[in-house]
Amino acid sequence: MTAKSLPSADTDIGRGAALAAAAPGRFSRTDAGLLAGLALLSVALLFWATRDTVLAAGFVAGIALAVGGVILARRLFPAAAAGEAPPPDWTMLRQAVAHDDVAIAVTDRAGRMVCANDLFATWMGGFVTPPGLPLEGRGADLLKNAGRAAWRDGEGRADEIAVGGLQLRAQVTRTGQAEDYLVWRFSAHERLDLASEIARHLDGPAGRTLGQAGVMAALVSAEGRLRAANEAFLLRALGEVDRAHYAGRDAAAMLRLDDAGALYYAREGDRPTPVRMIQIPLAPAEAGGPMLLALIDEEIGPADRGTAQTYVETLLSLLPFGLAMVDRDGRFLYMNRAFVRAAGIDDGRMPRYPGDLVVAEDKGPLADMIRRHSSGQQVGGDLSIRLAGQGDEPVSMRVVGVRGLGEAAVMLSLKDSSEESRLKRQVAQQSKMQAVGQLAGGVAHDFNNILTAVLGACDLMLMRHTPGDSDYDDIQQIRSNANRAASLTRQLLAFSRQQTLRPQILQLPDVISEVSHLLKRLIGETVQLSVHHGRGLGAVRADPGQLEQVIINLAVNARDAMPGGGTLTIETYPVTAAEVRQMGSEIMPPADYSALKVSDTGAGIPADVLPKIFEPFFTTKDVGKGTGLGLSTVYGIIKQSAGFIFADSKPGQGTSFTIYLPVHRSESGAAVPAAPAVKPRKSQWGSGTILLVEDEDMVRAVAERALVRAGYTVVNAAQGEEGLERFGTMDRIDLVISDVVMPVMDGPAMVRTMRAKRPDLPVLFMSGYAEEQLRQSIDIDRVNFLPKPFSVAQLAEATSAALEDAAHRTSHDG
Repeated sequence: MTAKSLPSADTDIGRGAALAAAAPGRFSRTDAGLLAGLALLSVALLFWATRDTVLAAGFVAGIALAVGGVILARRLFPAAAAGEAPPPDWTMLRQAVAHDDVAIAVTDRAGRMVCANDLFATWMGGFVTPPGLPLEGRGADLLKNAGRAAWRDGEGRADEIAVGGLQLRAQVTRTGQAEDYLVWRFSAHERLDLASEIARHLDGPAGRTLGQAGVMAALVSAEGRLRAANEAFLLRALGEVDRAHYAGRDAAAMLRLDDAGALYYAREGDRPTPVRMIQIPLAPAEAGGPMLLALIDEEIGPADRGTAQTYVETLLSLLPFGLAMVDRDGRFLYMNRAFVRAAGIDDGRMPRYPGDLVVAEDKGPLADMIRRHSSGQQVGGDLSIRLAGQGDEPVSMRVVGVRGLGEAAVMLSLKDSSEESRLKRQVAQQSKMQAVGQLAGGVAHDFNNILTAVLGACDLMLMRHTPGDSDYDDIQQIRSNANRAASLTRQLLAFSRQQTLRPQILQLPDVISEVSHLLKRLIGETVQLSVHHGRGLGAVRADPGQLEQVIINLAVNARDAMPGGGTLTIETYPVTAAEVRQMGSEIMPPADYSALKVSDTGAGIPADVLPKIFEPFFTTKDVGKGTGLGLSTVYGIIKQSAGFIFADSKPGQGTSFTIYLPVHRSESGAAVPAAPAVKPRKSQWGSGTILLVEDEDMVRAVAERALVRAGYTVVNAAQGEEGLERFGTMDRIDLVISDVVMPVMDGPAMVRTMRAKRPDLPVLFMSGYAEEQLRQSIDIDRVNFLPKPFSVAQLAEATSAALEDAAHRTSHDG
């Protein structure tokens, strides 16, 4: 540290040094000789005049006594005797320069600055006399109090003072032989850890700014280990893969010297770019502290432009988005793998010009944009293009002019949107299927009401006609066609996953056994049926009737695919959770399944048709030979049963459909054995009073006639509010039969009001919508359900069953 004094202080200190050479407490030899000569002369004159030896001796003694008194007085009272200032106290200056990291100033009792160091001037903005420093807030008052305490007690402190953003603590000490000086020491609260600050900035915006300027920076420890580095250094030294955990790695191993002394990155290949390294020590060399390394590429001359381009190509190959470089003539120089994938380029047929990638209509606009940017425009622009061979869906290509990369003049970027396009198609397909499903469900509901009236009227007429009657065959024909229409509505509901299921715990081999005799008649004599069952199959929970429909639909499709004959194979086998994991399916979760596989040896399904086979109304059959609802119905039934279905086909090698149904387990996790089928109740007669509520006139009329014919007393209502009025006037009601969806007040709202007065009221809902769908929206306990369309016999059986259930609950509660 350099102790710096003010100009006035230099004058005082210089003058004090001069006075110190002639201090009043000591005579020089010249002065002593002169005084001794004058004394001897005085004695000689006195003796010559008086000739008295005693008097001369007394005079000599008096002179000696006076001289001794003067000397003693000057030694006891030097300042008073001399009339001059005392010499400066050099111990005070030694105290002032004791530290080189502390700002120091010295003032005298009059409040004048004596001296200060350079750090004081740096922190305080000049040689400002304490305590009048440019301090923030109450800092000036605190420093004044510390000065007063130092004059009074010898020492004072001020811990919380600030100059700008610098937080300081001050210590004031009284010093000097006469204690006429104050030493002011100012120290920072925390010393700056330069290495930690650099490490923090290298990993942030400052490091990125250095990288953009071409500076690759790294902080290494005294042992040569990496502590921090910016992205530019890591990319060159470690590449894209090894950058995650770089701290602690040997920095020297990342660099190499060739025989000529040129420095390179060790991982770069046969055409490395030389770099120049600047070492910046962050501590004295003998202390062995950390060091900042700054590396820049050597100046690239015209002959070395290819090296720069190679370096850029290496960087582009690591990026996940498609980039390509084009020269001024519009020819491709380089494209990375992501660009090749995004553009759909065949590796064996690399294009020469960007226009080779797009359709004919987009060649001109793309060439014009590349020409414009290659001539000097560096601001990027976007162009919507259509890639050749990838349909009419446009993609966005960005064109940017570049400089300093040799022949490269334009950079092209292209986003790989194949996955995005696939997801868009899936979402569109799902939306379309959902819309068609909602439409199918609504159509099926309206058809079910109509078919209920037709089937009921046919049943009532058949009760009045016997076989052989002239009208009997016509009525049977009408009833048969109505049943076919009802089957079509069930297919619509199955596709929209809204059909009413009656799930049971069953085994797949049992279902196949029940339907095998029908299959043999359906597939004909030219197709051979082969059935194989695996061991250890778990029970599944599904509707046996719907599973039979699935098997029949798949078998009929297989038969049509083998017009010249072949083999239809039906297999069942268990699939464990471990096998599902090995399959690697992203759709089917790992679990235990029972699989059903239906295979044929037909012509197979073309690859462009296979993704569409489960769409509704899609068919490859001739007009009049298929509705296109078969496979969509199969898909809906399997999905509603919590299963999965996959199709596998190769043209000329046949087709196989594999169905996976989850093994049904109890709440404890154990597999549940198959339960025997529950036979429906056959009673079609009864007695009691029934309130019938139905908004469709024809359905209400048929249902009323059927119930009266079965022995019941029926009171009917056309909608919910009228049903409440009838309920309020009736003394006895054994059962309420109501439609679910009605105008103004629906069936569930009406039943809730009735049950508020009679909690045990039996209820039978009938609807053209699916039971599962309705039960999710109806929060009413102890209700029965009858799906439309239904026959007279089915209505009578459902009514008898509802009354029996109510009687059983009543007896159980009692």
